[in-house]
Amino acid sequence: MMNLLLDIVRDSTSSPLLVHLAFKFLYIITKVRGYKTFLRLFPHEVADVQPVLDMFADQDPKDSETWETRYMLLLWLSMTCLIPFDLTRLDGNILSEEGRARMSIMDRILQVAKSYLVVSDKARDAAAVLVSKFLTRPDVRQKRMADFLDWTLSTLLQSSFQTMEGTVAMDGMLQALAQLFKHGKREDCLPYASIVLECLDNCKLSESNQTLLRKLGVKLVQRLGLTFLKPKVAKWRYQRGCRSLAANLQASAEGPGVQNAEVAANADDDDEEEYDIPGEVENVVEQLLVGLKDKDTVVRWSAAKGIGRLTGRLPKELADDVVGSVLECFSFQETDNSWHGGCLALAELGRRGLLLPSRLPDVVPVISKALTYDEKRGACSVGSNVRDAACYVCWAFARAYDPLELRPFVNQIARALVIVTVFDRDVNCRRAASAAFQENVGRQGTFPHGIDILTAADYFAVGNRVNCFLSISVYIAGFPEYTQSMIDHLVTVKINHWDGAIRELATKALHNLTPQAPEHMTNEVLPKLLPSALGTDLHARHGAILACAQLSHSLYKLAGTNGRPVTYYLDEKTLEGLKHIHEELCRRQLYRGLGGELMRPAVCTLIEKVSLSKLPFRDDPIIDGWQWLINDSLKSLHLVSSNSRQQIKESAVSALAALCNEYYRNEDGEANQAQQDELVKQYIAELQNTEEMTRCGFALALGALPKFLLKGKLQQVLEGLKKVTCISPKDVSFAESRRDGLNAIANVCQTVGVKGEGSPDKFVCKDNVAEIHRTLLDGLNDYTTDSRGDVGSWVRKAAMTSLKGVILLLVQNEPELLEADICQQVMCCLAQQAAEKIDRYRAHAGSVFLSLLHFDSPPVPHIPHREDLERIFPRSEAVTLNWNAPSQAFPRITQLLGLPAYQYHVLLGLTVSVGGLTESTVRCSAQSLFDYLKKIQTDLAAMNTFCETLLQLFEDNLLNDRVSVPLLKMLDQTLANGCFDIFTTEEDHPFALKLLTLCKEEIKRSRDIQKLRSSIAVFCGLIQFQGDMRKKVLFHLFLLLCHPFPIIRKTTASQVYEMLITYSDVVDPDILDDVMTILSDTNWDAELPLLREQRNRLCDLMNVPKPKLVSKSTG
Repeated sequence: MMNLLLDIVRDSTSSPLLVHLAFKFLYIITKVRGYKTFLRLFPHEVADVQPVLDMFADQDPKDSETWETRYMLLLWLSMTCLIPFDLTRLDGNILSEEGRARMSIMDRILQVAKSYLVVSDKARDAAAVLVSKFLTRPDVRQKRMADFLDWTLSTLLQSSFQTMEGTVAMDGMLQALAQLFKHGKREDCLPYASIVLECLDNCKLSESNQTLLRKLGVKLVQRLGLTFLKPKVAKWRYQRGCRSLAANLQASAEGPGVQNAEVAANADDDDEEEYDIPGEVENVVEQLLVGLKDKDTVVRWSAAKGIGRLTGRLPKELADDVVGSVLECFSFQETDNSWHGGCLALAELGRRGLLLPSRLPDVVPVISKALTYDEKRGACSVGSNVRDAACYVCWAFARAYDPLELRPFVNQIARALVIVTVFDRDVNCRRAASAAFQENVGRQGTFPHGIDILTAADYFAVGNRVNCFLSISVYIAGFPEYTQSMIDHLVTVKINHWDGAIRELATKALHNLTPQAPEHMTNEVLPKLLPSALGTDLHARHGAILACAQLSHSLYKLAGTNGRPVTYYLDEKTLEGLKHIHEELCRRQLYRGLGGELMRPAVCTLIEKVSLSKLPFRDDPIIDGWQWLINDSLKSLHLVSSNSRQQIKESAVSALAALCNEYYRNEDGEANQAQQDELVKQYIAELQNTEEMTRCGFALALGALPKFLLKGKLQQVLEGLKKVTCISPKDVSFAESRRDGLNAIANVCQTVGVKGEGSPDKFVCKDNVAEIHRTLLDGLNDYTTDSRGDVGSWVRKAAMTSLKGVILLLVQNEPELLEADICQQVMCCLAQQAAEKIDRYRAHAGSVFLSLLHFDSPPVPHIPHREDLERIFPRSEAVTLNWNAPSQAFPRITQLLGLPAYQYHVLLGLTVSVGGLTESTVRCSAQSLFDYLKKIQTDLAAMNTFCETLLQLFEDNLLNDRVSVPLLKMLDQTLANGCFDIFTTEEDHPFALKLLTLCKEEIKRSRDIQKLRSSIAVFCGLIQFQGDMRKKVLFHLFLLLCHPFPIIRKTTASQVYEMLITYSDVVDPDILDDVMTILSDTNWDAELPLLREQRNRLCDLMNVPKPKLVSKSTG
């Protein structure tokens, strides 16, 4: 391919555009494969030099469209200039015919390189490559290298990184120098190295805010440092094995003693060797160490590689000083940038064998700290890059050192890596630690239980944070080498973490790890946590309270498993400490303000877990304190931020349920009557609070009450919850309280159970079941909207879920309480919701609908058309059917139009979807409706039934804009698609007349533009019906031609024009041209008196009665 493209380039007949296209394709290949590999494939014969140079004459360095051509030409030139002949031989007679000297090939190439080193596109990079190849030729080096370096350094000093032009020029110069000192011979570059270093110091690149310039500065500094030092491999460096397989096998056969003796001998030889180190090297090392602390990763990475390369050429003592300087980067006074750069440098040193085993006792503790480095900055933290780099260090050490050298540090490294693998917040760090652990297991073979841990914590398994904290950690903690270190890390680091999600996961992980070390948890962890739960640091306090809660519950479960009382693990002092938490927080008023948003759910969780743990606090005054906190949290929900509201509400409700179950029940299992009366009365009263959030909280609290507290109070509770779910003018926007009220009703029903002949104060029975159903069904008609959108959808979803729960409860216990008409209403309403426009609620409705249809233990009775429904929705496809996808849902749900019981409700749902705004929903629902109507076109009875249902739907929802506006849009589409063609041949068909009447009624006195425009389209569609009907339709259209709104007048004229073209039999052909002229030429934005004249002309032409102007009575 390359040769084919170059043939196009070489062909003199190729157009410039074709040549550029060829170079563009070559550049794409270069981009994919890398220029270094591609460079060798360029033709580099002597005959190529002159043509390539000549091509530059046609290039404009400022043309931004053809930079690929210039980039590839420079790369090609950098290859052709390597021909093994003196370039003067190519010049021939450099005197031109006019007697003036022509420029030599050498000068021409140099001129091209210089001109492209200061351009702003990618050709600058290729020019730097050209310089490095060209100036290192012996003939060019002797004649031009000094001059070129003078030009480069003077350009550097004259340019400023404060300007764009200066930055571009400095970038080109630095690239050229870096490439030159990389590819040039040391003896050629050494005379100039000191001058270049001095110039570089004067440029003060470290002060630049241009990342690329700082990176190139570091790159050039390290190249200069390598030039100052002799290119030899340090004999003192540590080597693991040999490159020769035979030598390795021989060494293993002779035993480790021989190899160690050789290393010692090498060290002795190294001690005898003397180095002459230039003074400039110290400056170079200093600049590289500063580069390790740079704010950008690419600069730190370049500096780390420079440190590694340079240290490999230093004597052992000086190299050790460099290692010491690198270790100084890990001071806690340093920033995260310094720690990251230090880790990269240590990895490079270890990888190259420059970090001797004698330094490992200093390095390993530092790396252990880096593996858990996490510094809070504002609302987030920094340090994930440090932890990632520390994993890279561990990976590098695994490859660099013999297992015997790392044996003393194996447990420390293994534990640190396991902690990062399982408990790190960031997935990239967990995966990096897993990879480092895997490398150590494979290379070292000394990590405890390495293979087992790797199997559980591989690359994919550690991708899920919850899985790591709650599952993988339990498995790894089963190995005693890791148990305590994992627990201690959670206690000292993770429960104090800045991220609340991590704190919560850490406490749940402690709960799961408790069975592995119960004594450690009891004797060490809990005594540490209790003081922290009352500390001054908010995050530490929050984490400690949650941890105390989780540990108490875990120890209770463990005690139960072992047949012991919970006090076996929790002594009197610990129990007092748990009680004291709430008292102290209350005394210090720590439930107030932003901190209270963390403290309230944390202490509620503590109350819940303590109650579930059955701690001996019955009749203790602390119970009243806990009850006060729960009530106060529910009352003050409206005062907390919206982010914390849901968590506080859920925590308080869960705490209430557990607290009541454990501490409010007497020995007989009954409630204290006075306590029960007070609690239920208070909660029912709060249901009428003026704050919506307070209603939500107490509604859910009532739903969470245990059965013994609801006994005898069921009727009161249901009445109170029913009032919450009703829409009244003052609380119409309280959708969330209505939602929670419906959920609470379902929860209460599940709690008290069903007994057909039971008391309505104790059970769901025949006396109250109808009222429950009515309340839940009313929730399905909640279409409230406010500034948040369709908030009624929350209520509808809750109603669907609650209906499912109550119906299945009845079916499983007292199916005779489920009446046929209720069951039909439920299924029809669910079918309506399953045909509506919001995907997630349609999916929920469909799921509930199929759950009831396919429930078989026992089956739900009285489902209308069960056999037809099971045919439309086979049990085998219930799981795979994606209700969220309109293309799957609507073709199925539309089939229910053929079932009389469902037709009205399904058509109501479809109306909203077909007349909606979402394109995919409109398209799929409309197509499904059209397909159904075409299928019944020949069935007159089915069509009549459908039309009657449609008219009934219109009549029931007259002036209800939620339905009527989409209905008008749907009618427009069905009329335009010829869905009622079967009726158009009959004069004055009742369907058309009734539809016209309803449309007139809908738009009477309306000022809704959208509704009026939709009605115009419907009127135009109704023109296809025969008889006097047409005169009535035209009359109303002509009435709209003089509507007060200009947009309505113009829309009417436009649509009537299109209607007359579509239905040619409406107007006599003799007058058609006149009518069309009036419609198209009249300026419908003009004054109404003028427009009425034109309108009346139309009426006369088409024999339609003229509308009469009615004067408004002045009363």
